[in-house]
Amino acid sequence: MATPLSAAEFLAALKREGVKVVEVGDWRHHNRNSKGPWGPMNGVMIHHTVTSGTKASVDICRNGYSSLPGPLCHGVIDKDGVVHLVGYGRANHAGGGDPVVLERVVEERYGDRPPAPKKGNLDGVDGNAHFYGFECINLGNGKDPWTEAQLEAIERVGSAICRAHEWGAKSVIGHLEWSRDKIDPKGFGMPGMRDRIAKRLKIKPGGSTAGTYTVGKGDTLWSIAASKLGDGNRWREIAKLNKLADADKLTPGQKLKLPKR
Repeated sequence: MATPLSAAEFLAALKREGVKVVEVGDWRHHNRNSKGPWGPMNGVMIHHTVTSGTKASVDICRNGYSSLPGPLCHGVIDKDGVVHLVGYGRANHAGGGDPVVLERVVEERYGDRPPAPKKGNLDGVDGNAHFYGFECINLGNGKDPWTEAQLEAIERVGSAICRAHEWGAKSVIGHLEWSRDKIDPKGFGMPGMRDRIAKRLKIKPGGSTAGTYTVGKGDTLWSIAASKLGDGNRWREIAKLNKLADADKLTPGQKLKLPKR
């Protein structure tokens, strides 16, 4: 358990980890703190938005709905791996969840995944008080692709917060691992993501974990440079290093050499 990071500490932790950040409005003071507690903090929760398009998704996550006011998370991770900060403090993202899961996350005591949750939004414990939340832009239908840039950003934000609180990778869970009512994030496995976070926590903040990269569906040289090198404008270096005649033609599964960070 930990005292919540200040907004400045939160932002600094993300930037140290090489996360590309966009600050949306007065995100530092946009919260639901008047409706309940914020802290102690126990972990990081990953969601999918069930929306498409960056602007529309960010607007929804910042403003919420008439039945569920915003913010609906702290950061929105777009397809290019950019994290849009929309609120800070208590947010309507986790809802009710299983107290056994919370206990295991606090202790970081479980195998590949926490025990299957037996409680949900209506009968569970308050997760909004205890988890940092990140919504990732994806339709959640199992068909909408997750770009490598987006997965890399999830890895980095999870690592950034774990590093700031001196937590391990098991402090990062998916919404479906928290509540019996939820299925998100759908399209990739949280055990694999925790493996990635654990690997990143062994290197210095913002460091690169590999000298090569396997192209995924939807990737561009800009998105690869942004996620792996911390600067999308370095895409030309990747093109030059790999002698790419046409930088717009990438094939899923293609192996690329990466320059040093």
